[in-house]
Amino acid sequence: MAVPEFHRFLRPLLETAQDGKERHRSEYERAAIERFALTDEDLREPTAGGRRTRVADRVEWALAYLRKALLLENVARGQSRITARGTQYLAEAPAEISPKDLLRFPEFADFAKRTRSVAGGAGPSRVSKGVTDLADTPATPHDRIAAAHAEIEDALADELLERVKGMVPALFERLIVDLMLRLGYGGTAEGAGQTLGGTSDGGVDGVIWQDKLGLDLIYLQAKRWSDRSVGREIIQAFVGALSGKNASRGVFITTSSFTKEAREYASSVANHKLSLVDGRELARLMMQSGLGVTLQQRYDVKSVDQDYFQEE
Repeated sequence: MAVPEFHRFLRPLLETAQDGKERHRSEYERAAIERFALTDEDLREPTAGGRRTRVADRVEWALAYLRKALLLENVARGQSRITARGTQYLAEAPAEISPKDLLRFPEFADFAKRTRSVAGGAGPSRVSKGVTDLADTPATPHDRIAAAHAEIEDALADELLERVKGMVPALFERLIVDLMLRLGYGGTAEGAGQTLGGTSDGGVDGVIWQDKLGLDLIYLQAKRWSDRSVGREIIQAFVGALSGKNASRGVFITTSSFTKEAREYASSVANHKLSLVDGRELARLMMQSGLGVTLQQRYDVKSVDQDYFQEE
């Protein structure tokens, strides 16, 4: 099974602590793994940032929420135990505890209010709605950051693609050469790539030198389309152009998409290495390489340095 949403960890972790013993976070994690019968594949599933596993993230935030509601209390570094309030609440809690259920405890409600205020600058008239929003969501704060980042990037990709589709052909051809250089092709040599647009371009729009002597070349083709997909016949023509230049490597970039037949042909053609980049991938590569975009804002997400607090 997939790793459950983090609120589903709340009751199991509280039940794990119901005997009153002090437990380390790793013990709660092991208990959750057994409770949900998670597989090795589940345990390797990373968060969106890729720096920790999704299981560890779920457990850490569920424990944090239980502590904010004073159902658990810290007793030592990384260790916590159930409180009298936690024992009492467990006896009457629903079968599946949600963050919204924890709003009955004023300490958790204050925490939710502070979080909303810092994150959104909400005024007094919106605080109660903000508290409900936080408690209603099934995602951890890390999940919400990742989802918001993905939403922003998706919108940026759409805008980038529209801007690129509006470029004149010569500038679009320059863009694909610049992109290849930004991605590390051509090395650091000056003039390692150039456009070849014009009636005598031989069916290619640009070229990248893979070495200083130009012995290994990558040829580029660009189609600034929006109303139709690039089909197999277009890719076949590109392969013919490569053969005419005695070249074996090519990158075909379009602002639209490729048909299934075009992709199958590109992957099966002999003696040529072809890479097909559609509009969505083009936008992603531009964002990844910083081409045509600027950094607007950055949020640094920090965590406790466990090594610093390690006892001698």
